[in-house]
Amino acid sequence: MTTRFARVVFAVTVATALTFLAGCSSSGSSFTGDWGEVATGKPSLTIESDGSFSGTDGCNPLKGKGTVSGDTFTFGPFASTLKACEGVTPWLNLADTAKVDGDTLVVYRSGGTKIGTLDKR
Repeated sequence: MTTRFARVVFAVTVATALTFLAGCSSSGSSFTGDWGEVATGKPSLTIESDGSFSGTDGCNPLKGKGTVSGDTFTFGPFASTLKACEGVTPWLNLADTAKVDGDTLVVYRSGGTKIGTLDKR
């Protein structure tokens, strides 16, 4: 094996490993933490470093697991109750993806329509 070929193989191996590690690491994710108000009728959400999330749409509790890809958090399937609460608009149960903008989690429904925001606590 030539020295040049060995260097190319080494460089490709290192680049592949770094790409893999960067894609798998979510412990430092900007999504991790508590979002929204903890108050009756207000939506709130906690996202853990493994992508699991729990919270409330202001009326119904919800729980599930999502994934991080680049600057987007994608909500996986989640469980939620479906009770009606007067004066509450339960938009969080329509969440499909989210992005962080400063200290705000911007939440989108399927199709990319913004449905709400939650401030970091």
